Amino acid sequence: MKVLLIHQHFKTPKSGGAIRSYYLAKALVDLGIQVEVITAGNKVSQKEESYEGILLHNLTIPYDNAFGFLARIFSFIRFTVAATSYSKKIKNINYCYAISVPLTVGLIAIWIKRFRKIPFIFEVGDLWPEAPIQMGFVQNYFLKEILYNLEKRIYRSADSIVALSPAIKIEIEKKVPGKTVHLIPNFADCDFYTPAEKIEATENKFGTKGKFVVSYIGAIGLANGLDYFLEFANASRKANLPIHFFICGEGALRDRLKNNAAHLKLTNLTFVDFQTRDGVRELMNVTDAAFISYKNLPVLETGSPNKFFDGLAAGKLIIVNFGGWIKNEIEDARCGFFVDPNHPTDFIKKIAPFLSNQNELKKFQSASRLLAESKYSRQLLSAQFSNLFKQ
Repeated sequence: MKVLLIHQHFKTPKSGGAIRSYYLAKALVDLGIQVEVITAGNKVSQKEESYEGILLHNLTIPYDNAFGFLARIFSFIRFTVAATSYSKKIKNINYCYAISVPLTVGLIAIWIKRFRKIPFIFEVGDLWPEAPIQMGFVQNYFLKEILYNLEKRIYRSADSIVALSPAIKIEIEKKVPGKTVHLIPNFADCDFYTPAEKIEATENKFGTKGKFVVSYIGAIGLANGLDYFLEFANASRKANLPIHFFICGEGALRDRLKNNAAHLKLTNLTFVDFQTRDGVRELMNVTDAAFISYKNLPVLETGSPNKFFDGLAAGKLIIVNFGGWIKNEIEDARCGFFVDPNHPTDFIKKIAPFLSNQNELKKFQSASRLLAESKYSRQLLSAQFSNLFKQ
């Protein structure tokens, strides 16, 4: 069997970033299935390369987290056109697995299905176009209708759909009743991220000795609502709490947030550049609580953020500033808590028991790791994904 995986933002462990699509491809390779990937990058050194048995076809199409909405759309359209054309070169495909975002990757899969009679599975990690519509990027009524119709067309054309969260699964089933929708969330890599005592040399490197550390690790964009994170850091500074905050990553709002932090004189907040997986693991070592942040919009509550699952695997207290399925999950598992983004003092109130009671902190951190191992481990979900193709 040969599977063609299409993902514009395919990453490998050596490059850092979200590597779910690598995990999926590797799960198939481990079963003896041939996997070829069409992806894109800003600077492509090799048009074709093999990575751990996965054959990568790299297209030179610029994309960056700092891109504005129109620049992103242009990049998505370029990838759709280029990948559709390039797919003609790949022979003997039995199945296509198309990963959004962008939503338009579904058009590539539809073309392959129509003209080459190859079935496809469509993966939905974010609800498009609902996300840009709720964020105000798409306001024209007719454009909204076009995008909603495109979404339904892709869902209907897919042989089945993979949803990354229970909330996404529910929304898709409302739009296309009767369609088979599989729930396969993001993975917790319980081999790479493990609970560990803080390393003194690493504490010295980050200047966190004797501090309680709260880290946000991920994209720094409009959807992430990190102004709230600054407010929590400011409230902690005013309360003279022994907490140090980190924002690690890149994105369009990074410079603005740095300027705001400087204006607020947040000496208890440090910005760290984008890191490889090894760098993230190092920062995780000194971290007590992983902060998962989103802007206060209903559609953003449906997501399946990679940083949440990394935090679980590393055995960290989980803090969220949004509602939805993740809030319910951490409250049920007693591995984290929700803070009201509109009231920074809510953070002060809820973090207090973990500052004063190490046993309580350890209990919640252990619950995070248990949730990762029992429900979201890479091995467990890789097997679930592989079964789609075994069947």
